[in-house]
Amino acid sequence: MTKKARTMTKHPGMGAIPDAKGVTFRVWAPHAEKVYVTGTFNDWSKTPAPLVNEKNGYWSTGVSEAKVGDEYRYLIHAPADWNLPPLSRMDPYTRKVTKAAGNGIIYDPQTFDWGDDTFTIASWNELIIYEMHIGTFHVKEEGHPGTMDSAMEKLPYLQELGINAVEVMPVMEFSGDFSWGYNPSHPFAVESIYGGPDAFKRFVKAAHLHGIAVIVDVVYNHFGPSDLDLWRFDGWCENEKGGIYFYNDHRSKTPWGDTRPDYGRDEVRRYLCDNALMWLEEYHADGLRWDAITYIKNIEGNEGNPANDIPEGWSLMQWINEEIQKRFPGKISIAEDLKNNVWVNKDTGAGGGGFSAQWDSEFVHPVRYAVIASDDNLRDLGAVSRAIEHRYELDAFERVIYTESHDEVANGRARVPEEIWPGKVDSWFSKKRSTLGAALVLTAPGIPMLFKGQELLEDRWFQDKVQIDWSRAEDEHGILGMYRDLITLRRNLSGVTRGLCGQNIQIYHFDDGAKLIAFHRWDKLGPTDSVVVVVNMTNQNRDGYRIGFPRAGLWKTRFNSDSYNYGLNFYNHPTPDVQTHEEGLDGLPCSGEISIGPYTVVIFSQDE
Repeated sequence: MTKKARTMTKHPGMGAIPDAKGVTFRVWAPHAEKVYVTGTFNDWSKTPAPLVNEKNGYWSTGVSEAKVGDEYRYLIHAPADWNLPPLSRMDPYTRKVTKAAGNGIIYDPQTFDWGDDTFTIASWNELIIYEMHIGTFHVKEEGHPGTMDSAMEKLPYLQELGINAVEVMPVMEFSGDFSWGYNPSHPFAVESIYGGPDAFKRFVKAAHLHGIAVIVDVVYNHFGPSDLDLWRFDGWCENEKGGIYFYNDHRSKTPWGDTRPDYGRDEVRRYLCDNALMWLEEYHADGLRWDAITYIKNIEGNEGNPANDIPEGWSLMQWINEEIQKRFPGKISIAEDLKNNVWVNKDTGAGGGGFSAQWDSEFVHPVRYAVIASDDNLRDLGAVSRAIEHRYELDAFERVIYTESHDEVANGRARVPEEIWPGKVDSWFSKKRSTLGAALVLTAPGIPMLFKGQELLEDRWFQDKVQIDWSRAEDEHGILGMYRDLITLRRNLSGVTRGLCGQNIQIYHFDDGAKLIAFHRWDKLGPTDSVVVVVNMTNQNRDGYRIGFPRAGLWKTRFNSDSYNYGLNFYNHPTPDVQTHEEGLDGLPCSGEISIGPYTVVIFSQDE
């Protein structure tokens, strides 16, 4: 005979809240007539632990027999005239699960030992983001996805590369073992196949010890659609839709199913806000990247039909970003909008979304097209120049710039080297032009982002079952070294390229015939600050080519992407230091002669 559970004093909060005397359970089920909690603590009995109806649809109880590690579920009884059997549901707030279609596990988020973790994310102008998919980043066991612990093993590699932030693709519990992560079944639980919540905390703690921030990719534009206990959670629905957590009219429709959360319902808004803040508070994450916010603010995900706007979705994002800024100042909130919408970044007080930065479609598409085009005459230097200079507001670092992301290298599109010459990613053309794009990412104003394996000239399009080929770290050590050198300059780690961290840019030399541009980057001007970047987008050398320079004196060659160091089949075309003279050119007071190889980027700066 099952021992009857004893009630105890209840604690505030949602989900399963353990303390020394047992566990408080609290759940929102406004249409339920009765709610029970059952689990390993009461031998999965169906009736001994009833929850008390508090008010406003909330139910709670304290169970002294329950403890951390016990599995549990809720049994929800809908009104009798609905003719529904008792509904067995996982806790919407559960932090840990056996699997997506399994049970919740009582978990205490306060017991993890963070040590003296007081890590602070780098300022936006010094940030280098590496987008990582845990399941394919570092796989140790064939046929199984990678884990948080296996990913941790590569943190020294990322630190040596110069990465100071990783953006992990969604780690919310999803259906099955293999996924990109954009199908969250249990938004508060960390994916069990990756190791669960403690494993993610170990990963964050280790990342911080290596000087690397962790940004969590969150999905609030839809849930599921499979293994989704939130669906008709307490039995109620309208129009055959999803019930209390979802819109129950035409607003429910998304490209991923009829599972758009109801952004206008207070309890759902609180649920999403609690989730966003959880990653920053309980997991010490350093920021969030919001997936496809266009589908939070508009039914069809577009800007051109205001009739489909979702005002409460916009106000939800404003509220969450205000909470982040108030409670976690200095942490970053990045939007994937891709509509060139300046209001995404504006302050909420001005009516904006309050995001710190957004992915910049005005950079990635023109630059990818320019380096992929097979004919030099098709490279649109004007579009590339606009991409380099583009910004949303006054702050150049309110955008994230990249040539590869999980979207850009999947869904029918390949890695940049593969796009340049399919099946020949190790070719001279693929290496030279893909790194031409990477050099623009790491010298243009904005927050640079690389996608996992990009620095290894990874050739395969992104799939959730195909891991990085780590043998390429040796095979393509030259390309890896180029990325390392570019990141060193971008972060001004050698102390002579501060301008690459600065707000200011001027594209002062533009030669569409020669497909060559030169731009000046600076923070406060002067030696070790001003940086000149020259980009040759043709398969021709340029020798004795005169361009303007901001100051007289010796400009040292800090980087030449044509160096033998980066590829034995590169031309190693000489790019000597430039002694400039006070003879104005290109609107600048001085000028000098440069030499540059084909499909090459050269970086100059001064010591004094």
